[in-house]
Amino acid sequence: MIVRIWHGRTPRNRADEYAAFLERRAIPDYRAIAGNLDVAILRRDEREVTHFLTVTRWISEQAIRAFAGTEVLKAKYYPEDEGFLMEFEPEVQHFTVVAGSP
Repeated sequence: MIVRIWHGRTPRNRADEYAAFLERRAIPDYRAIAGNLDVAILRRDEREVTHFLTVTRWISEQAIRAFAGTEVLKAKYYPEDEGFLMEFEPEVQHFTVVAGSP
């Protein structure tokens, strides 16, 4: 199993709107891919900035390719992200799960 983690930052005053966008647009996109086990979107407010982590679990790299394309470590963005994000981090992180509950 592979965990894929993406990080993004928004201005705090746009965070609620971005969270709603992620729930409406990103979560269904992840869940539509065979091999996606789950998705969680984490939020941390920090003064005038809000951090978001999208944490997804996948059965294989092949499943991630169905979502992200051939460059599996390249971050995937939506056109709407342009109006929310403070920067576009080019890559995500992947971790292999070596212990834990399924």
